[in-house]
Amino acid sequence: MNESAPPEHQASEPARSGGASLRERLVDTGVALVDAEGAAALSLREIARRAGVSHGAPRRYFPTHLELLSAIARRGFTDLGARVAGTLAQADADPRARITALARVYLDFAARHRGMYELMFRHDLLESDRFGLRETSLPLFGVLVELIAAVRPEAEPAVVAGALWANLHGVAQLWGWGSLQLATGSEAVDPLLTAVLDAHLGPVAR
Repeated sequence: MNESAPPEHQASEPARSGGASLRERLVDTGVALVDAEGAAALSLREIARRAGVSHGAPRRYFPTHLELLSAIARRGFTDLGARVAGTLAQADADPRARITALARVYLDFAARHRGMYELMFRHDLLESDRFGLRETSLPLFGVLVELIAAVRPEAEPAVVAGALWANLHGVAQLWGWGSLQLATGSEAVDPLLTAVLDAHLGPVAR
């Protein structure tokens, strides 16, 4: 008896492999496009055109536009998570110093990847329960919650972390638009970061 795989099984393997490759190419193309032109440029048709496939091809892997956007955003959270992990691995053991390091990574990511940053937090455009998006994004918030608990054990850490995150997000957006530079006359974001951390964690004894 021939124990090799049946012909139909053998023939299906390249198709599956090619499908996975095309799926990744579509996401890669979307990542490059959002970095270059922003979230508004992420149409299925434009991603297909840049990936060199028919405009209907993306729907074989991403039946809706939101699903493709979610897969692209997941890459952003994976990238940000890796940057945070790498920074914290080398940071001081002091929890407040680690929060400061995390916040700097967050603001730097927002400045360098404005299109991706905007997409990542547009949950009105994303399917947060698809493609591991929630599983990729929530652990980042969990890291902040744990650090807040170490710095302010008397407070509700998730609430303080949420308020701090919202404040950082506002700084990132307004700095990216040039509004804070105009309003404060500052050309450096560090004084604003210090003020944000002091507001939520209490001032550092000097």
